[in-house]
Amino acid sequence: MWGNDELTRVGYILKRYPRYSETFIVNEIISHEQSGLNLDIYSLRYPEDQHFQDIIALVKAPVHYVASDGGRSNSFWSMVKTCKESLPHFWTSLELLDDEDGRDVYQAMVIALEATRKGTQHLHAHFASKAATVARLASRFAGISYTLTAHAKDIFQQDISFKEVRANLDDASTVITVSDFNVDYIHKTYEIDRRKIRRIYNGLNLNRFTYKTPQNRPPNIISVGRLVEKKGFADLIEACSLLARRNTNFDCSIIGAGPLENGLRGQIEGLGMQGKVRLLGPLPQIEVINRIQRAAVMAAPCVVASDEDKDGLPTVLIEAMALGTPCVSTDVTGIPEIVIDGETGLTVPQRDPRRLANALEQLLIQANLRCELSQRARKLVEEKFDIIRNSVEVRAVFQAAYRARTGTLEGVR
Repeated sequence: MWGNDELTRVGYILKRYPRYSETFIVNEIISHEQSGLNLDIYSLRYPEDQHFQDIIALVKAPVHYVASDGGRSNSFWSMVKTCKESLPHFWTSLELLDDEDGRDVYQAMVIALEATRKGTQHLHAHFASKAATVARLASRFAGISYTLTAHAKDIFQQDISFKEVRANLDDASTVITVSDFNVDYIHKTYEIDRRKIRRIYNGLNLNRFTYKTPQNRPPNIISVGRLVEKKGFADLIEACSLLARRNTNFDCSIIGAGPLENGLRGQIEGLGMQGKVRLLGPLPQIEVINRIQRAAVMAAPCVVASDEDKDGLPTVLIEAMALGTPCVSTDVTGIPEIVIDGETGLTVPQRDPRRLANALEQLLIQANLRCELSQRARKLVEEKFDIIRNSVEVRAVFQAAYRARTGTLEGVR
């Protein structure tokens, strides 16, 4: 538990909550709550997904859907007046703003008032773009510290505002990110002092992801993710076509939804693979876990997309490795940090369906190789991706930021 002189309440700022694909955030929140930390969740937009993971029910923190009607001048200036009267740091902070979006400023004012009312001592944003912008402004208005976690599209994609992301990274007390590759990228691309960037891997509740040997599994390939270019599903479908031409015994299931669904279905039909490759849509996490653990191999053929978007380090790889399902992935971004070729999985070059097919075939037919890779993969997950251990590191970052802001010199426990 937390002592009286320590940080006890943190506000999490997210663009949308909950989101089907962001179980890593929910895992982190649940682990914080189990440690005794009080949380409030601020969602800048309402959820759009039609399906949600069952672990959402374990979150105790209240969710505040932040009003965004600041576009109406009466609402905006009324909020300014309230903040001026209630927040000692507000007026000076407002004068320092430069070309900020009115909606962001309005939502930051709402959060700053609520955080002050609740006694929130620190703010944290997931993703370095819009959520971090609002966290940055709210922290200034409320006079408290903030940190952020940078992931993938928020730092890689071409259509993000470089100026906005750079300001968010630069002003944060600490920038957390999910791979060593990301640490280097943020340092070099955004010119952020490496000393303020912390790599903390996304964590899993390992009690929920129990290891089972892949020795006698049927020849099923499983893949999970949003149906977007960076996931490389087009290459997986092409690789499956190559396997079928070799008369390899297999079935392939792809779990997820997204804008490329129609195109991928057309590719499957064009290659005559309707009986071998199936798009299953989104499924509850418990069913996803069961399907992964019944598969002989997990495929994650990630690529750098045409708009430079790419995965930082797909959580589904960590989940499969924990469950005992050997992985085939590509050598992009932070993936080789966990899928170490020939040790904890197999990696191939991106956009190379032939090499992908070869690696998949290896694991489909070589049970001993599946077992060797999966055992080493589980050991690596236990060492680096335990949510209990990793969330302690995250809380230490929050604590250090809070104490630096308040001038407390006592070390982090």
